[in-house]
Amino acid sequence: MKVAVVGVTGMVGQIMLEALASRSFPVSELIPVASDASLGKTVSFDGKTYTVVSLQQAIEQRPQLALFSAGGQVSQDWAPKFAAIGCTVVDNSSFWRMHPEIKLVVPEINASVLTPEDKIIANPNCSTIQLVMVLAPLHKKYSAKRVLVSTYQSVSGTGQKAVRQLNDEISGLDGPKAYPHPIHKNALPHCDVFLDNGYTKEEMKLATEPQKIMSDHSFSISATAVRIPTEGGHSESVNIGFDRDFDLDEVRDLLGNTPGVILQDEPPNNHYPMPVNAHGKDEVFVGRIRRDFSAPNSLNLWIVADNLRKGAATNAVQIAEYLLDKAYL
Repeated sequence: MKVAVVGVTGMVGQIMLEALASRSFPVSELIPVASDASLGKTVSFDGKTYTVVSLQQAIEQRPQLALFSAGGQVSQDWAPKFAAIGCTVVDNSSFWRMHPEIKLVVPEINASVLTPEDKIIANPNCSTIQLVMVLAPLHKKYSAKRVLVSTYQSVSGTGQKAVRQLNDEISGLDGPKAYPHPIHKNALPHCDVFLDNGYTKEEMKLATEPQKIMSDHSFSISATAVRIPTEGGHSESVNIGFDRDFDLDEVRDLLGNTPGVILQDEPPNNHYPMPVNAHGKDEVFVGRIRRDFSAPNSLNLWIVADNLRKGAATNAVQIAEYLLDKAYL
């Protein structure tokens, strides 16, 4: 299968190549696509070397699948052009996520909504993906009413410039800045841009995307998103209020048997999810599961995942795997 990776030189684009290779996706020909600054550069994949091409050149090569991670403007302008030639686009930007005619998909949760006619498919926000992987099975069992989430997000979620800023500050160097304040030895309650309602775009993605993925507006979500000085892996402190009461052992059993979720919940043995251990993994890790005694039918838990893998690249490749399995590609 001819597969284009748009934004191949970026952090997510590079992980997309890793995910395609590690999951043995049947790529017969790779079409690496990037900005004009990267044209003519080469990338290696599956023992072969490929030359980076432009978006128009990629369309002329007629890929069957295109994985996009090059920002909202590129996705807005070019995803429809790829779709017009029959190519299926899985887009990692935020542009198409809340479009009423575009599916927003986490395969373990709602892949069944996909059809052969879906030529542009949206990949959710990284923090959303790890949240719904845990929230969806709990909601199905106990009916969530209100969710409070505070995120602790790594600098890799911002991109290469932010990773360089953190490493420069650790080394005592004065380099280009991705953030308005130092990130080393700091925490910024500021992920993405601020909106008129006082929330950031990241926080509003967390408030709205899970409802679309789960096709359910019966619960509400309030979020605070914080950038912390870790290089990879997002963490979330989550409080869920349910309609029905729950048994903690039943909750642990439910999550421990949820595909794509790994239970790490032995606090007396210092065993709980941490971003350093989630790095490079495709699964979502959950622990610190405990009853919230301040409110009825309420649960606290801690969720961690690699934001570049399950939070972006792996989820996109899993969508493609589902389409291939259903013979939609």
